[in-house]
Amino acid sequence: MILDCAIIGGGPAGLTAGLYTTRGGLENVTMFEKGMPGGQIMNSSEIENYPGVVGEITGMDLMTPWPEQCQKFGLKHEMVNIVRITKEGDIFTIHKEGGETAQAHSVIIGTGSSPRRAGFAGEDEFFGKGVSTCATCDGFFYKGKEVAVVGGGDTALEEALYLAKICSKVYLIHRRDTFRSAPNTVARIKRTENIELVLNSSPEEVYGDNMGVTGIKVKNKDGEIRDITVPGVFTFVGNDVNNQTLIQEDGSFLCDMNEQGQVIVDISMTTSVAGLYATGDMRIAAPKQVVSAAGDGAVAALQVISYVDELLN
Repeated sequence: MILDCAIIGGGPAGLTAGLYTTRGGLENVTMFEKGMPGGQIMNSSEIENYPGVVGEITGMDLMTPWPEQCQKFGLKHEMVNIVRITKEGDIFTIHKEGGETAQAHSVIIGTGSSPRRAGFAGEDEFFGKGVSTCATCDGFFYKGKEVAVVGGGDTALEEALYLAKICSKVYLIHRRDTFRSAPNTVARIKRTENIELVLNSSPEEVYGDNMGVTGIKVKNKDGEIRDITVPGVFTFVGNDVNNQTLIQEDGSFLCDMNEQGQVIVDISMTTSVAGLYATGDMRIAAPKQVVSAAGDGAVAALQVISYVDELLN
């Protein structure tokens, strides 16, 4: 059986695409996601800007009802890692890990992005041993202890606020003296007594022993080194696009990409390949917000319904 649409990725974009394609009349739609649906936002400790949700809510609480809603209209979910997408004629082939394949008339890809490494000495050595990119996953281990957070964007500040609730102190290390976060979030950071701002500073090295991290060295703009003793360091310095499934056997990409590895799309999420649509964090100019990713999924789904109808009728 050839699928009407294969959705690669089960985050907000993929789930919304699944909802709109199935509710819009497509009968054979499968979402391929290697883990549980929900996406990276599931790790977020606090969301206060999703429309219609009043008050603070965790990413897990926000996303938990989405799969059930989609499956109500017939979306199928296959828990498998997709290693490559190829196309021959009008048919896409979905290559699964392990060698099996599926075929589809159209594809919506929304594989998102992954936390970027900051690049300081010791980061790789101590990753998972005191260095983390997920406060909600690992913050509990540092209850009542001091930790450091590296970054200056929305995620860094939001996770610093979360950690401040369970840790005795949070050192917020940022290479500038201003933040790229929402003014309301910055204001909350500044009035949280157990958050110390370490500005105009960059991490030089995380160090420790066979038990894990014991501290981090940071350098300020004057070249002075400060040694901060902490057992945990959380880094939030951006994300890298998960575009591996679009890489072909010869090393080229299935569709047009920009220099940052993001998929080039138009306003309708259409790529340079007919029947292929890209959504969420992996597309160009992505706002990297849950509501935007969901919107992308809806737009792509409506395009797919028209595309498949024209292709088959």
